Amino acid sequence: MIFNFVLYYFLEQNTKLSIQNNLYHKAVFINNQILSNVPISELLKNKELASFEIAILKEDKVQFKKENTFFKSLIKYVKEDKSFFVFRRDGKLDGLYIFRINEPYKGAILFYERGFDDQISSKLDEIKEILFFLEPILLLLLMFLASKIADKILQSINKITKTANRIYVTDFASEIPQPKYDDEIKDLVDSFNLMIKRLKDGVQILEQFNSDVSHELKTPLTVIRSEIEITLNKNREQSYYEKSLKTIENETNQIQSIVDNLLLLTKYTKENVKQTFQEVCLDAILLSTIEKFHTQLKNREIHLNIKEFEAICVKANPILIQTIFSNLIDNAIKYSQANTEIDIFLYQDTHINFIIKDQGIGMEKEYLDKVQNRFYRIDESRNKKIKGFGLGLSIVKNSIELHNGELQIESENKKGTIVKVVLPK
Repeated sequence: MIFNFVLYYFLEQNTKLSIQNNLYHKAVFINNQILSNVPISELLKNKELASFEIAILKEDKVQFKKENTFFKSLIKYVKEDKSFFVFRRDGKLDGLYIFRINEPYKGAILFYERGFDDQISSKLDEIKEILFFLEPILLLLLMFLASKIADKILQSINKITKTANRIYVTDFASEIPQPKYDDEIKDLVDSFNLMIKRLKDGVQILEQFNSDVSHELKTPLTVIRSEIEITLNKNREQSYYEKSLKTIENETNQIQSIVDNLLLLTKYTKENVKQTFQEVCLDAILLSTIEKFHTQLKNREIHLNIKEFEAICVKANPILIQTIFSNLIDNAIKYSQANTEIDIFLYQDTHINFIIKDQGIGMEKEYLDKVQNRFYRIDESRNKKIKGFGLGLSIVKNSIELHNGELQIESENKKGTIVKVVLPK
């Protein structure tokens, strides 16, 4: 219906324009004949003008007219800017064309044509005959194209369905191939493949967590089980029970610490960490963290010096920032001897820089990369009094990377270690 209305409208406009052009050429013809001194009475008898009602005005007065009595009512249109006017009379469309002239006198030539909508109907009938044969062909062509488009859409959807059916917790190898064209289906495929990657990463994190937990909890659980079995083997003195419970308490605390650290490692990912970012002041977090180690520093007789300190605010995760400061300060204290110094720097240039420098036991260069791995600890015989699980630097490295930063470590055996954290501004 919309097509028919649009077709009729443009056909009507085209017909009006065609009639207007036709009348214009006829008016130019009459004007040229008048300029050639052809008698008006003879001129109006021309066969080409037989179907038109014509009037010639001179100074707004009808000088000549052809078989019409209402031209006087049309003289008012001569003063308007338009040249072509349409009227509906007796249910049909009539047209008036005004050709204004200046020679041989100032006036106008009026053409009046009745019922030009018959021309529209005639052309419309011709169009109908064409469409009668053309529409079935267009319909079949449209159905064919629609079928191809539907097949293309369904083909991609079928691939998504088959891939989804092949995905299991133990198998994330499947991925939907990219379609040729950049359209909504490609966006759907990209989203689906991204979802597969996220699921795969999530499962890998869970697998890593399970592996780490099972690996690290074996020792304390074995100690607890052995302690309980020995204690329950026979009746013992109260002091023995107290000692056994103290051992179990220490091992339980170790288990709690391991689980807490592992959960921190797996809680945040590149995809979700930015949602936790907020405006934080690094200087305030650092001062608060240092305050927590006041007693430990005093007991170990270690002097902590703040060498360079700037007020810096940035968007970050406050928990991870505090974890970075806390772990690095704790490591510096643990691996430093009494009556030594720890220097701390916090400043910004093109980046934000946090540096902690100790005079501790240090390490060989071969260990610099390994100590950042989970549960890696340098030979404990180097210092048996130092307790740990090998998670501190791994947590620090992961937290820094989640902020798009970089961890740099320099160390020399028995001379100390310099740890530098570089974060974007």
